[in-house]
Amino acid sequence: MNSSTKHKISHKNQRIIALYCLLICLFSLHNVKAETIKNGFNGDSILSAFGTKIFASIKQYDYQHYNKLINSSRFLLLPSSDQKLLQSNWRITSTIKNVPSEKNVYEYVVKFKCISGKLSQASVSVELNFNNWSKENYVLMPSVAYNGNRYESRNLRYSPKLHDIKDIGADKPIIINDVPKLNLRDGISLIQERSGSMATPSIGFSSIASKKGIWLLTHQGNAYGDYGINIEENRQRTAATVSITSPIVREGFTYMICNAHNPSWDVPSNFKAGDSVVISFRLYPFNGGGIQSIFDKYAAIRKNYDLDTALNNTLAYSSCIKTLEQKFNAKNYVEKYGYYAVGMRENYLQDWQIGWTGGMISTYPLLFAGNDTTTQHVIKNFDWLFPNGISPSGFYWDAGRNGTEWIGGDIRNAHTKNWHLVRKSGDAVWYIIKQFLLMEKKGIVVKEQWKSGNKKVCDAFVQLWKKYHQLGQFVDSNTGEIIVGNSTSGAIVPAALMLASVYYKEPEYAKIAEEIATYYDTQFIQKGISCGGPGDALQAFDSESTYGLVESFVTLYELTNQKKWLTIAENVAKQFSTWVVGYNYSFKDTAAFKKIGIKTVGSVYANVQNKHSSPGICTASGIGLLKLYRFTGDVFYLNLLCDIAHNITQYMPHPKRPIENTPVGWVSERINMSDWEGPQTIGYILPISTWAETSLMLTTVEIPSVYVQPSKGIYKAFDNVIIQKVSETADNITLQIKNPTPEDAEIVIMIDNDEKSFMGENYLYGKQKFTIKSNAIQSFTFKK
Repeated sequence: MNSSTKHKISHKNQRIIALYCLLICLFSLHNVKAETIKNGFNGDSILSAFGTKIFASIKQYDYQHYNKLINSSRFLLLPSSDQKLLQSNWRITSTIKNVPSEKNVYEYVVKFKCISGKLSQASVSVELNFNNWSKENYVLMPSVAYNGNRYESRNLRYSPKLHDIKDIGADKPIIINDVPKLNLRDGISLIQERSGSMATPSIGFSSIASKKGIWLLTHQGNAYGDYGINIEENRQRTAATVSITSPIVREGFTYMICNAHNPSWDVPSNFKAGDSVVISFRLYPFNGGGIQSIFDKYAAIRKNYDLDTALNNTLAYSSCIKTLEQKFNAKNYVEKYGYYAVGMRENYLQDWQIGWTGGMISTYPLLFAGNDTTTQHVIKNFDWLFPNGISPSGFYWDAGRNGTEWIGGDIRNAHTKNWHLVRKSGDAVWYIIKQFLLMEKKGIVVKEQWKSGNKKVCDAFVQLWKKYHQLGQFVDSNTGEIIVGNSTSGAIVPAALMLASVYYKEPEYAKIAEEIATYYDTQFIQKGISCGGPGDALQAFDSESTYGLVESFVTLYELTNQKKWLTIAENVAKQFSTWVVGYNYSFKDTAAFKKIGIKTVGSVYANVQNKHSSPGICTASGIGLLKLYRFTGDVFYLNLLCDIAHNITQYMPHPKRPIENTPVGWVSERINMSDWEGPQTIGYILPISTWAETSLMLTTVEIPSVYVQPSKGIYKAFDNVIIQKVSETADNITLQIKNPTPEDAEIVIMIDNDEKSFMGENYLYGKQKFTIKSNAIQSFTFKK
């Protein structure tokens, strides 16, 4: 080799070294943008603690074989790089920056552009590798997975009920259905989800050992539709990968009701030169002392990432309750026997259920706001229920049909025909005592037979607790023995027994209520789980029992003034927030919900098995959140309630706001933002009459139209009115209230100058109402 050749090679090496140095500088500069604050990717950061590395990937699938992965290219995410897969060439650019208003928050925007060639049946992904992983990490995907859904599971069709003798008994572990989950044992451990399945598109985890955690927030998707959001663990569970994929391609399987192994129907894209895909997300590292910290962090950031959170003004509360009262009297009331059916009586579950979906919950708002005819119907309902509606166990009969047949449980499954969902008797006791108190306000005689009958059910709860030191999920309607245990199905029972202790002057009820509440806190809330509220989802984690716990702990604080209950109430309320949709889902133009302008913010996901959101809470108004705000002054609870209570009205068909082919007053439970019932059901309208009508009625009687704290200058419109401050002085605040709805609105204004006082029950009954004409504006002045 001559000297000239050596010289040329030397120059070539210098160019390579120079290029390498330039790449290092670029990557360093890339990181510098993220390192304008102390915690970034350096050795002592939270991201570094989890061994975090971020990659990008391009993947090709075989659609004919249910999206089997056949080719891929994976590479470290850099500010800019060119990559190749088969005959396609790509340029991937990324930016990372600190979010100015949020400490230690990193925002990424990654663009994949096909610069030449083409690639069929493909998608692109950003992948976050966590190489310092533990199976003990608590993984949370809001409304999708709690503790990664890493629990015993069975594959049972809807409506699932446990049947194996090995699964029956008070001492059995939590058992969920075949839902997306991380593996409890060896084998593939993978959750593949779509962004729309989540209350807010996000995934978070926390390490109890290191007391650190990370949240990833993203958008619903991009021009290619919803993102796919996945988490997968390695064989040893020492590493995990969280990925965002566009377009969504679930490999092999997708979830369809009760079946996590339904063949994937996702359609990959065919990319050509000029096509580009953008994936954006934020990382929120946080320090925390336990499982609750992941919920606390989520509550603080759930709406932080440029999401559409606008509310919808459709119908006033007064229009809704009038419409629903007419509907319940015309369609639900069974004149022959004198009771309000749950629905249209097409099956026994739509005829009579004591709680959960209606029954003695529905009679409460009807008694509260109804006319004389409605009041008489409610009284007849009480006469019909007592004493025949109580089973030999001392609990209420679970269901009934045709006015005379009382049913212990699920007659569709012979072995469960006497399985009583304990939540139903808890609901009944709670709402019946509220009605007793209301009757006394209204001058209606509360008959002794009603009182003694309801008290018998309270006594049954006491005996159940003393025998098992839990309430279980299902008990035998004949014997009272626990059949399926280990749940928070009785979440409302502490509230019911506390109220019963006052009403019946029975101190033991209060003692038992506090013992049950302590059990629920230590065994469930502190573990970040709540289950057993629905009767059709095994022990899938659910919003219903979670909110029931909110109501119970708020009631315990209200009736004991012990601060510990308030602290727990705040913890579980933040857990409940993971079920409440925090943004407006962007439906396709062809979707029915898109055509009528539905805004999904404030709807509430059901459970990890039944993956639809719903209008409101099943089955409650959310008043516990208003009480929680008053006790704490934390506007988080006020705003959370506002989202739920304000947007609930848009789902009720009304003569002046019809909803496709749905009869007036029928409120469906289905708000599908995921494809759990099939890819064509996102944003569709299912015209059925459901419990959501009762939730709406409860909202109209328990939640004020407008809430004002003059001394703090705080005001909030829960009802579908628009409120604006006109002026404020040291002594007064003047507000303008506009009614944008198509009918005159009768509003109730709650003026709160003593937020530490207890509201108790039936707080709004008899309060003054103000009429605001449609599209009119009125001014109100409030003294501080």
